[in-house]
Amino acid sequence: MAYKVLIVDDSSFFQHRLKEIIGEHPDLEVVGIASNGREAIDKAKQLEPDIISMDYEMPYLDGVSAVRAIMAERPVPIVMFSSMTYEGATITLEALDAGAVDFIPKNFAEVSRNSAILKKKLHEKLIGFASNANPAARRNTSDLAAEANERSQRAKERTAALRARMSARSDAAPSSPSAPVAPSPRPSVRLKGRVKIVAIGASTGGPVALSDIITNLPANFPLPLVVVQHMPENFTRAFAERLNRLAQVNVKEAESGDALLPGHVLIAPGGKQMIVDRGGRSVKIIDGDDRVNYKPCVDITFASIASNMGGDALAIVLTGMGADGCEGAKLLKSKGAAIWSQDQETSVVYGMPAAVARAGLSDEVLPLDEVCPRLLSEF
Repeated sequence: MAYKVLIVDDSSFFQHRLKEIIGEHPDLEVVGIASNGREAIDKAKQLEPDIISMDYEMPYLDGVSAVRAIMAERPVPIVMFSSMTYEGATITLEALDAGAVDFIPKNFAEVSRNSAILKKKLHEKLIGFASNANPAARRNTSDLAAEANERSQRAKERTAALRARMSARSDAAPSSPSAPVAPSPRPSVRLKGRVKIVAIGASTGGPVALSDIITNLPANFPLPLVVVQHMPENFTRAFAERLNRLAQVNVKEAESGDALLPGHVLIAPGGKQMIVDRGGRSVKIIDGDDRVNYKPCVDITFASIASNMGGDALAIVLTGMGADGCEGAKLLKSKGAAIWSQDQETSVVYGMPAAVARAGLSDEVLPLDEVCPRLLSEF
């Protein structure tokens, strides 16, 4: 049985072309088309689609507002079909925060010329999410939004409590030389003192996951962080600027020569590759090789850290399709680095972290809401 797709777009041209492209796949069936956000909400109720393709700039009600309303009433996977401009990236990030699961860059030329790459990307993403790539996203229940809010609140409470405990310990005189520095959720090798950088890789679902982690770090976090998120160029710049406004640490899209400093986060630019220079003092941005599928690529950044910093790193692999990060994690592990991966339950797509875990590389498999508290307890 084909998965039911609802197309939301105010352009008759894009409506027609998307219906043609989506309808070419035997596992997908377009069951309706909406021309604005209000109509999208009504048709989502009536047609009960398995997945929705959503534009954002529409009359009467925009795409972001429609996403919020649909996710609050009947949660369903929503993929944004977004402009590749800077403004499009900014609004797309708001849609992801509102509950959309992913986005596809919207390019008139690609749609017009019947691009095979666009077809493949569109089919894969729609089928991937509709076929239960994220089990939680397809639950037909009003409890989903409440559960998401509860997880977010729980994460904030745990982070705040851990900060309070750390502050209390730093202000109080030690009761004995053997008193523990910080409680650990599970037995593990202490990382403080041997890790000089935190490297994070993510793809589908990554913007929300990264925001959850980075916005909860204190300004005095003692290590530099480098982040590789699969995104086009304008999207990484908008993403970095958005995080910088929300976070206490400094966040920017990386440029060649940027120093690796404590409490600073460097985001790999879309369409390029980010490598850590010899000695781990700065980063270098190079053109993306056409032989590499991802630009930026987690494997390339991880490999550069293994080559130039050895095992003095903690690598974290978050939600995402595919297996990018696994080969780089192998290199880091061979040098003695620590590897964490996100668990299946809290991943939007359990691809990248699954590859790392199944290869036996993960020292810890963590729910998203435990990643930041663990970082604070370790460092």
